[in-house]
Amino acid sequence: MKKVVVGLSGGVDSSVAAYLLKEQGYEVIGLFMKNWHDDSVTISQECPWLEDSNDALIVAEKLGIPFQTVDLSTEYKERIVDYMFREYEMGRTPNPDVLCNREIKFDVFLKIALNLGADYVATGHYARKGVLVDPDGSKKYQLLSGRDSNKDQSYFLCQLSQEQLARTLFPVGELTKPEVRQIAAEQQLITADKRDSQGLCFIGKVRLPEFLQQQLKPKKGVIVEVPSDAAQYEISTPSFTDKEAELAFYAEKPSYEPDNGKIVGEHQGAHFFTIGQRKGLDVGGTPEPLFVIDTDVDQNIIYTGQGKAHPGLYRRTLFVKEQELHWVRPDLALAPGESMDVMARIRYRQELQEAVLFKTEEGLYADFAKKQSAITEGQFVAWYLGEELVGSGVIS
Repeated sequence: MKKVVVGLSGGVDSSVAAYLLKEQGYEVIGLFMKNWHDDSVTISQECPWLEDSNDALIVAEKLGIPFQTVDLSTEYKERIVDYMFREYEMGRTPNPDVLCNREIKFDVFLKIALNLGADYVATGHYARKGVLVDPDGSKKYQLLSGRDSNKDQSYFLCQLSQEQLARTLFPVGELTKPEVRQIAAEQQLITADKRDSQGLCFIGKVRLPEFLQQQLKPKKGVIVEVPSDAAQYEISTPSFTDKEAELAFYAEKPSYEPDNGKIVGEHQGAHFFTIGQRKGLDVGGTPEPLFVIDTDVDQNIIYTGQGKAHPGLYRRTLFVKEQELHWVRPDLALAPGESMDVMARIRYRQELQEAVLFKTEEGLYADFAKKQSAITEGQFVAWYLGEELVGSGVIS
């Protein structure tokens, strides 16, 4: 009998994942990851992990499977939280959920499971795994989008490797959310009607600005509003000698100086803001709401523009540095000079967008058919061939 360790989060998806695996004849062990108890940084006045841990224990008892809690808070602080603070300090916007999957659930947690003698780990992600068998018998693993297009979480798994996928199961990937809740209700699982977590991976509720302010000191600066007809947006398109030069041109962000617009307010630190952000600026009196179009953490200035259609929000092309590039399917990796037509997204829940990947010695360009709003440094771009996520990278 194959042994599976399920990451029981105390939510309905992982609860049903454990139930389905038991029904399929696996020997199932439930493991709850405790990822936070650092009193120097308060994530929430509540203690959601205790409630979640108790719910996970009740589910395990109901299913008749062994259960234990593992403390991964040291690894979580080093690999996720400290990384987040460093990225925000540099004016970048990290994605902790993607990192948590790569660094915690499918690395530290996976190793613990293997040490327990498990053949696989399983999670409640809405994603699927495919297997391609070569003529020589070797296998390639596919990361496929979840059957429920409204809940597809393949984007959050975009940094997984072949080795990690080989040891992973996604039991709810073929189901829709309503079907998962129905199964939980039929099995009388305590999590059947529990609301989905909105917080950080396996931590719970967190107000990110307050969280950041505990480590990154407030620093007063100015908010500059840049008009939509600023000189930066009137650049005539030059003729290009090669494709790389053209893509580098379109990937270039406009650069701003304080005299490019007017000062309309003050902020408490440019490192607390991200491109595309609207909330938290506290500037009124404009016909349309202000959106952040750029942050300068060195000069501590936030540049803003009026309305969702402001040209400062849009770019057609982004770049991923070679060291930040990841292929879930290494056999499909591009060589310098090669290109690939894909569908891509730059954030979770974004509709997939047509794009062309172009590989250079230094990295990879993603050139979109339509300009994209709020391309943000530190976030992940993920690209798909059909329903298969084949690669991803950190946006530069």
